[in-house]
This record gives sequence, C-alpha cells and structure tokens, in this order.
Amino acid sequence: MKDFYRKGWHSLVIEIICWAYFVLFGYAAFDKLFALNRFVITMGQSGMLTPYAGFLSWAVPVVELVLVLMLMVPRFRLAGLYGSLSLMTMFTTYIFIVLDVMEKELCGCGAAIEALGWGWHMVFNTVFLVMAAVGLILEKIPRNSG
Repeated sequence: MKDFYRKGWHSLVIEIICWAYFVLFGYAAFDKLFALNRFVITMGQSGMLTPYAGFLSWAVPVVELVLVLMLMVPRFRLAGLYGSLSLMTMFTTYIFIVLDVMEKELCGCGAAIEALGWGWHMVFNTVFLVMAAVGLILEKIPRNSG
C-alpha cells in the first residue's frame, strides 16, 4: 500500500490530468477542423490575429492533436505537459487581452467552451493551467525513490 501511494497516486493524478487534456484538446481540435470556415472567420475578426488567421486556423488544431498524442504516450508525456501548459498559457493570455483590451469578444474554442461566458472561461483555463503545472511537478518526482 505504501508503494502504491508513492508510485500509484502520482501516476493516477497524472493520468487524470492527461485524459482531461485529451478530452479538452481533442474536442477543441475536431470542433475547429469540422467547422473550419467558422474558425477562420472568427480568427480573422480578431484584430491582433487577423494577419495570421489562415495559418493559425490550421496550426492550432494540429498542435492540439499533437499534444493529445504526446500526452497518451508515456515517453513523450513530459513534453506534452510542457506543451499543454504553454498552449493554455497562450489561450489564457488571449482571453485576458480580449477581456481587458479588445472591444469585440471573439472565441473559436468550441461550442461547449464558448457557452461558458468569458469570466467562467478564464476560470476554466486557469484550472487547466494549474492541472498542467501539477502534472509537470508530479511527472518529475522520481517513482522509485525510497
């Protein structure tokens, strides 16, 4: 039991975090790709992203799918957690800028997430940021230490 607590507990939390990101990024990526025209238009309407809308409309879902794969393969999990933390930091920074600076509030996150509203969206992203940070900390803890 002591061994499970030391090894299994950390592994279980990491698995939960990775699966949560799997669902989040998988859903978001496929939603963007299946409604690509809507996503491109939304990206194009954002003043700061307009010049990059064409590139980002493909790059964001592809990066999300790559992160999903990385999080599911233990060998690449640490890099996937770093990537997830980075991408969520970018998304959260965008939300902060939208709420604080921009007049027009645009989101191409996916129907379910868009329905949260901006305040709850920020809370949602913050929870996922914390989860990625916890996952990184737990992933770095040696599993066979005494």
